[in-house]
Parts: sequence; C-alpha cells; structure tokens
Amino acid sequence: MDIAVVGTGYVGLVTGACFSEMGINVTCVDINAQKIQNLKQGIIPIYEPGLEELVKRNYKAGRLEFTTDLVSCLDKVEVVFSAVGTPPDEDGSADLRFVWEVARTIGQHIRQYVLIVTKSTVPVGTAQQVKAIISEELSKRNLDISFDVASNPEFLKEGTAIKDFMGPDRVVVGTESEKAKELMERLYKPFTLNNYRTIYTDIPSAEMIKYAANAMLATRISFMNDIANLCRLVGADVNMVRRGIGSDSRIGSKFLYPGCGYGGSCFPKDIKALIKLASNRGYDMQVLQAVEEVNEKQKTILFRKLKTLFSDDLKGKTIALWGLSFKPETDDMREAPALVLIESLLQAGCNIRVYDPAAMDESKRRIGERVFHAKDLYDAALDADALCLLTEWKEFRLPAWGVLKKAMKTPILVDGRNIYDKKEMESYGFIYDCI
Repeated sequence: MDIAVVGTGYVGLVTGACFSEMGINVTCVDINAQKIQNLKQGIIPIYEPGLEELVKRNYKAGRLEFTTDLVSCLDKVEVVFSAVGTPPDEDGSADLRFVWEVARTIGQHIRQYVLIVTKSTVPVGTAQQVKAIISEELSKRNLDISFDVASNPEFLKEGTAIKDFMGPDRVVVGTESEKAKELMERLYKPFTLNNYRTIYTDIPSAEMIKYAANAMLATRISFMNDIANLCRLVGADVNMVRRGIGSDSRIGSKFLYPGCGYGGSCFPKDIKALIKLASNRGYDMQVLQAVEEVNEKQKTILFRKLKTLFSDDLKGKTIALWGLSFKPETDDMREAPALVLIESLLQAGCNIRVYDPAAMDESKRRIGERVFHAKDLYDAALDADALCLLTEWKEFRLPAWGVLKKAMKTPILVDGRNIYDKKEMESYGFIYDCI
C-alpha cells in the first residue's frame, strides 16, 4: 500500500515513520527543502525518543521517502494524510491556510481516486471544506474524478509518540463512504491485530473527539491546580487529596497532578480554538474559559512564591531553573511555564541559570544570552539564591542533595511539579515550597 503524508512536523513525521515500520510505502512531503534534505541524511527536526532510529531504518529499507513535491507522488498513492500545522490565529481560531493549500494542490493535480485524510487537529467542518475546495478545483479542470475525505485525529503524547502510535488506546476514523472506511481498515489492520480499538464515526464527530479529549484533560489539570491552591489555604495536603479522589473508579488518577501550569503545542492551542469555534456559533464555553484563565494564572505561581520567599525583593538574586520544556521527554517549549517565569524574573532584575536535558538548544534559540545555559543540573544551581523545578525529568528526581546544597548560596527549593517530599527536603536542610 502506498500513501503520502503532507507535513513533516511532529505529527506527520511520526505518522509516516510508524506506517513505514509496518511495511507501508510512505512518501513524506514538506515545502521546507532544507528539512527534507536533512531528513534524507537522517537529521531529525524534533526530539522524540526512538524516532531517529525508526526514520533511518525505514529510509534505508526504501519504505520511507522524502520530497518537497506532492504532485509527483499523487499518481501512485491511495491515501494522502494532511498533517500540516494549524497554529492559532490572532483571534484564537485555528489557522487553516496550510490545510487549504494541500486541498487545492490535490484538486489541481489528481488524475485518479484518492482518499484525503485530515490528521491535523482542525475545527469541526474542516473536512467538508476540504471536500468543497477539491471539488471546485476539479470543476475548473472540467474533470469528474471521484475522491473521499476522512478525519483521523492523532492522540500522540510528546515523549511517547512512537509507543502511542504503535499501541494506541484507540484509533478514531471519521468517514462518509464505505470505500473510505475499507481503505482505512486496510491501513490500520497491522495496528489492530492486537485488538486495539478502532472507533468509526461520522466526520464531524471525529473532528470534535480530538478537541473534546484535549479539553477534558486540560480541565482536569486546571481543576487540580485550583484544588491545590485551596488546599494551601485550608491546610490540606493536595497529594493526599489527589490520591483519594483518583482512587474513585469514576474519576481515575490520570491528569490529576497539580503543577505550575500546562503548555505545549496542543492544549493551549486547542482550548483557544474550541472556545472560538463555539463563539462563532453563538455559544459561550464557560468551563473552558475558566480552564484557560486558571492555567494562565498558574504559570505565575512560582514567581509569586519566590516574591514571598524574598519579601518582594528579587533584584540581583540568582535563580536556578531545572526544566525548560513543557513536559519531560521533549524539547518543546511552546507555551511552557518556564517562559513565563523567565520573563517575570528578568523584569524583576534576577540572574537566571537554566538547565534542561533536551531543550537547551531550543532555549538558546528562544531566549538567547539573557539567561545562563548551564552544562548540568549542578552547574545551574551554582551560587543560586533559589532553585525552581519546572519539568519533572527523571534525572531531577534523586540528585545528590549534599552536593546541591553546597553549590547553592541559599538552599531554597521551589518544586513546581510536587515530585519531592517536604519532610525529606527539610531533613537535608532545604527550605522547601511546592504547589
């Protein structure tokens, strides 16, 4: 089976590599010529465990190809996945110009049946607009070529994307024809041999499932952060509360971890897009507006804690940050709480020393020389007046506390992910604060 995947970003590259691993011939397409050239040389544009090995192996085997020319592969593929970016527009809605461009190109050049599958996260109704654009372009060519559209949203978690694709919780496919459904069944058969669930729906429902899933997860995070802040005021232990409510089978324990706010490429963008989608239909998403408001405020909590610890006098203080990416096992800093904290600390006149196992290059690109990029976690803490943990990387879980305390000017530890124990930290001589 031959397919094309348009877009070699996070979703597109993982999708193409994983399909090729299952024996499918995949052509990955991107307009960025340098990125395509790098991929041919085995240079991966994103940090994702296991992806580089997967790409190199399947490229060498001839199952995975890279090109800048979508038109050149349209005659040989049965399915085209559209996995291009849908960044937030100025009003919060999803910017779909790249999706439309892919649709136009397909409509202008197909000469035989093809199934166009939207993999990007897009608002409800996008697939029907893609269908309309392709039909319009075919009409301009005076051609009557059959095609189908489908929705196949991704549910990949950065850091475990390969595992998520190869062993999915569920595969959601929205179609409107038996032919499209049969093609998708063939495509995903290698993944469903182990009884992974495939859920077939209409197209609008598939498009909504992706947004609703991310909205629910973001809601759980903001809810738990709200509860954590209240726990502090009433003297309750949020970790005990989390365990207590998470043991309820109706609730479960996932995404109930309080912290310094969520970030990344999905939750912030998708929440904004869903709120805007509803607004365009005259509906007010009050819960999600509150979720977003709580999260934006939560991103400032570590700065507020530092101000309290230093009696509102942060000028000239050296603050160490452990973790810059929005979550472990990725170098993605989009909407990361670290960015908010860094800007606040700089405005307060602080010196900042940072370390992250994967995101140092990304930090240098985003922040430049405004902060000191340390060589390791201990170098980051050197002569620091306080240390803040923002990302729960494994190497931060059990450092040499004696070495760390000696390296710091003042042993103040502010834990933005609640991975340490207060009594234990105090036994090592640290002044400890958490969410």
